[in-house]
Amino acid sequence: MQSERTLSRDVVATQIPSGDKHPLPAGTQVVIHQVLGGTYTVQAEYGLYRLDGADADAIGETPTNTQINAKTLADGAPDPDAIWDQLKKVFDPEIPVNIVDLGLIYSMDVIKTPEGTYKVDVAMTLTAPGCGMGPVIAEDARSKVVLVPGVTEADVRIVWEPPWNQAMISETGKMELGLV
Repeated sequence: MQSERTLSRDVVATQIPSGDKHPLPAGTQVVIHQVLGGTYTVQAEYGLYRLDGADADAIGETPTNTQINAKTLADGAPDPDAIWDQLKKVFDPEIPVNIVDLGLIYSMDVIKTPEGTYKVDVAMTLTAPGCGMGPVIAEDARSKVVLVPGVTEADVRIVWEPPWNQAMISETGKMELGLV
């Protein structure tokens, strides 16, 4: 899905793989390489960048709809299935498989706070320890989880134990990557 576009306005994009934020001015020519989970991987003259869905209009696309179709459980707790669905909308911009099917999510816990609200705690890893996109991916996961009705707070931590390996990829992920 490569498509050339011209930015209609200034945007702040995340450079891949460093994770550094860079301004891309209006008029910059970009090529869209990948559209996954509401984000865009684009190539500009100076490298690869990730554009957030909120900046889709700058490349002539419709900004991402942040509403999700989920309800809380009878006790007001968030629906764990809805949280997992949101995590499946998060992608490493260099790999066309979501972080759940890549096996990067080690745990997801819904915790009732003393105030009676619900916090979601996620432990995730990365495919490589030196990945500069780690904090960006974790923030993307956090921002999608807090959209689930009933979630008042989310914490997404990057952990390194156990070390990730390809055996952790789901069958769906392996099929998408052509590993089976």
